[in-house]
Amino acid sequence: MTSNRLARETSPYLLQHATNPVNWFAWGDEAFAEAKLTDRPVFISIGYSACHWCHVMAHESFEDVSTAALLNESFIAIKVDREERPDVDAIYMEAVHALGERGGWPLTAFTTPDGRPFFGGTYFPKTRSGQLPAFTDVLKAISTAWTERRDSIDEQANELTEAIAVRLAPPTPGDDDRPGADLLISRSVSRFAEMFDAEFGGVSGAPKFPQGPMLELLLHAHYLGDTRALPMVTKSLEAMAAGGIYDHLGGGFSRYSVDRYWLVPHFEKMLYDQATLARLYLHAWQITQDPRWLQVTTEIIEYVLRDLRESNGGLFSAEDADSEGEEGLFYTWTKEEVAAALGGGDTQIAFDWYGDLERPNFEHGRSILFRPIGEDLVRPSEVERVRERLFTTRATRVRPGLDDKVITEWNAMFASMLCEAAGATGNSKWRTCAIEIAQFIERELFRTDGRLLRSYKAGRAQHLAMATDYAWVVDLFTRLNELTGVARYLETATKFAQEMIDLFGTNDGAWYLNGSDDEGLVVRPIDSYDGVTPAAGSIATSALARLGAITGNEQFIDRAKSGIDATTVGLIASPIAFAHLVGAAASVDHGAMEIVLGPGLEGLAGPVLRRFLPESVLAWGERTTSPLWEGRDDARAFVCRGGICLQPATDVHELDQEIDRAISLR
Repeated sequence: MTSNRLARETSPYLLQHATNPVNWFAWGDEAFAEAKLTDRPVFISIGYSACHWCHVMAHESFEDVSTAALLNESFIAIKVDREERPDVDAIYMEAVHALGERGGWPLTAFTTPDGRPFFGGTYFPKTRSGQLPAFTDVLKAISTAWTERRDSIDEQANELTEAIAVRLAPPTPGDDDRPGADLLISRSVSRFAEMFDAEFGGVSGAPKFPQGPMLELLLHAHYLGDTRALPMVTKSLEAMAAGGIYDHLGGGFSRYSVDRYWLVPHFEKMLYDQATLARLYLHAWQITQDPRWLQVTTEIIEYVLRDLRESNGGLFSAEDADSEGEEGLFYTWTKEEVAAALGGGDTQIAFDWYGDLERPNFEHGRSILFRPIGEDLVRPSEVERVRERLFTTRATRVRPGLDDKVITEWNAMFASMLCEAAGATGNSKWRTCAIEIAQFIERELFRTDGRLLRSYKAGRAQHLAMATDYAWVVDLFTRLNELTGVARYLETATKFAQEMIDLFGTNDGAWYLNGSDDEGLVVRPIDSYDGVTPAAGSIATSALARLGAITGNEQFIDRAKSGIDATTVGLIASPIAFAHLVGAAASVDHGAMEIVLGPGLEGLAGPVLRRFLPESVLAWGERTTSPLWEGRDDARAFVCRGGICLQPATDVHELDQEIDRAISLR
């Protein structure tokens, strides 16, 4: 079978298209040079390996010889993995939004030979479907317009490029002072309450995404005393963990559900969702000590370490929704399959625990396992026996496709969560895995000149790291220091933090997504709004605030403050759209609680790490040059906040008391 240029790539998504009859280019100078040389418009198709509708469009159109002939004759076709190039995705997603479309993947954009977009959309079917035109009709219409109405295309390209430049530009400073974090948090809780689905949790409506940053902000609000927040979080956590969006046999969450009940997901599993949601359930457990939340946290982590771990220590990106050409086949069951796997009384146990298997709830007479909301989630021994047997049977099936590239951002995000989970539970395996992921990043994800890279596969690292990669790496190494007490982790975090500021910072405090040393794009995007994961501006700000507090580096704290202030207009208009940033603002405004354990009190690190303390930093173990260590050479624990130090402690009870007092000092 003939291959195209994508056969040279490492991205599993690009390699899926390496045998298409389309003459694909990967993103880069070669493609745009060819477009200029041949005076052809550029067709850009953006997606990712686990994207179901990306596969559908590929099967319908990109594998079709006649459709490929239209593309090859009149266009330069570029295929982009959005997970490797989120900056490219951000630009053309904004173009689609500016055209009045919802956006999503597969993302389709048509541009001039210099990359200026003039038309776009998402999925186009092979033949006309409702309001969606046939893809071939779109190609023919654009080809005709390119030949006959070039002036109007240039005009549209200029207008659209200007529009996305405005949408992705650094925020304009407003005249108003930024509201305090307490007010922003209160407004966010009120706004979430308006959107909240009181019956099934999360945001009302469908499709339904687990909104990790929003729910984390609610936990922060609870920590600060807002009694409205925790019930909305626990309702959401219960409904998500009961629904089919959660893998009840193997752990882990699918990306979203198509309904409001969290029942029917698109079955792809993304590493970033596992990192975000494991951290959310962990924090809920720290607050409530509810064993349900620790069970979910544990199962998410064990799923990732079992099924997504690269032999060298890195973590793979995702698992697909499809296996054997059918979505959800790996995860769903018929009642006959359950009976064959279990037999006897265990079959009835499965029927009683995992929903009504007598009434299929998915396609082709198959069922998604779930728990009725309100029923217990912690499995008794007989159900655990049934789960293990079903899991073993399922393991014999053909697994969904694996996106086996390693993304720096998501690995650092997951390892950062592992640091928290290991500290909170004392799990030494998780501690070791967090260290090994950090070592993998240090060993494999650098260019020879020391520049951090974003993507790795099969011994080859490529693509310049984005601001989100740097920010999560800073957060990871800071938390490794808090977990282990090893000083060199702070040195590494400091190095990355300074590089991040130099490469991605704007003069007014905002953050570009791609670096100043990156190739020229038609627009250099700012990344401000939080989605299912924090934006670059949010995680960079929170990481700098944390690192600045633990090292005493005022430059980092000031840069965190300017990052918050730069977003004042947006924070006033809709603080919930910056949920992670609002949490960072609380830590900055209130001042970090500084906990320092003197020599001989290293054993108190565990009790501190077990608590949910979103506005604290912990210094212990090897001494650093941080001013937190000045004058603290004896076996006492010190708790300070806002320039006020409380009574030194010598045991767990005294330390807990001083921490409780410090929480109120804001």
